[in-house]
Amino acid sequence: MLTLLTILFALAVILIAIVKFEIHPFLALFVGAILYGLLSGMSTDLILKSISDGFGGILGSIGLLILLGVILGTFLEKTGGALVIAEKVLSWIGKKSVTVAMMICGYILSIPVFGDSTFIMMNPISKSLSLKGKVPYAATTIAVALGATASHSLVPPTPGPIATAGILEADLGMIIFWGLIVSFITLIPSYFFVKKFVANIPLQPKMATVEVEKDQRQYPSAFSAFLPILVPLLLIILASIAKYPTQPLGDGRFITVILFIGSPVIALLIGAFLSFTLPAKLDRKLLSATGWLGEAIQIAAPVILITGAGGVFGKMLQNSGIGDLVSSSMSNANWGIFLPFLIAFSLKTAQGSSTVAMITTASIIAPLLGVLGLDSETMRVFAVLATGAGAIAISHANDSFFWAVTQLSGLTIKQGNQSHSLGTLIMSLTAIVTIYLITLFV
Repeated sequence: MLTLLTILFALAVILIAIVKFEIHPFLALFVGAILYGLLSGMSTDLILKSISDGFGGILGSIGLLILLGVILGTFLEKTGGALVIAEKVLSWIGKKSVTVAMMICGYILSIPVFGDSTFIMMNPISKSLSLKGKVPYAATTIAVALGATASHSLVPPTPGPIATAGILEADLGMIIFWGLIVSFITLIPSYFFVKKFVANIPLQPKMATVEVEKDQRQYPSAFSAFLPILVPLLLIILASIAKYPTQPLGDGRFITVILFIGSPVIALLIGAFLSFTLPAKLDRKLLSATGWLGEAIQIAAPVILITGAGGVFGKMLQNSGIGDLVSSSMSNANWGIFLPFLIAFSLKTAQGSSTVAMITTASIIAPLLGVLGLDSETMRVFAVLATGAGAIAISHANDSFFWAVTQLSGLTIKQGNQSHSLGTLIMSLTAIVTIYLITLFV
């Protein structure tokens, strides 16, 4: 009981520091981890070892993945490749199905690009299509937001799922495969929620009175824009299939090559290099410290540091013997896949960041996988997805994405809670139910 209270106290300190005092999550997690180590009676040598092993171990495996994923997304965004993808999806689905098109555009773009950026890019398209198609603007707005939310928490190479996969040592290829399935299923009830409920919210798009001169830059082709996303995903999934014990793709030099280029870091490096082909002219300044590459590193750095601090917290919990303690106290409980979901759900709702919620949850759950029956290769994958499902909801006033959605669209806070916040709850519950049902058959 004392150890449990110590953990809860450390988590409370972390949440209060982030939410109330607006302290950076890296410092809050890092200091909280050390505080937990001291209060739990760990030796100073073991605390220092936990810091070194936790931070270095996690960043050694996933720091580069986060960085490469952000680089890929930055070049897609800066070159207009993301908009090209959106327009192509619209042409496939048709402007008559504007709500579905907006949701799928948000879903696809948020795989390589941060959710906030996806919404900002799509909002002008959402406005114009709602007017042309005579579709309620609230519906197109929330469709984009929920589409972006689904893939942001469940499909790598978004930083949250990558970090969680690294901490729980889960197969990234299988996370992509099942993450795409689970996240796409969550769009179904979300679409009907938008169509039947959100569409009734009165909201008029405010268009600029003066036509802004159109950007004269040359956008990449749709084929070029899709390549940096699809190639890494396909390579990682292919390598995961090749690693099956039954060797479905055979053996030999070819498989060795597939396993190498399909390893997450090489696959994402290939994706990053493919994104370098998107600018009409690749000026070397774009790859400088002050160019797009430098900007991507600045964006990725906080996420990488937060992930490292989460690794320290997890290693501190592990070295304190929490696994044995929980094993004895939870021997008759059957939390299974629902524990990571509930922890992530609580953390997301309390402090707002999906990435912080996922990293913190993964750090807590990692020493408990065996106790929860989640330590097999397959169940580690679903533990990651359950964590992502919990980190979807509830997006409200403490979430920067909530403010991006409401302020850019003109939704009031009450309308935002009725539409976006409630939508994330529906999506989160759909995801965990879907994950649980899949685990019954795999």
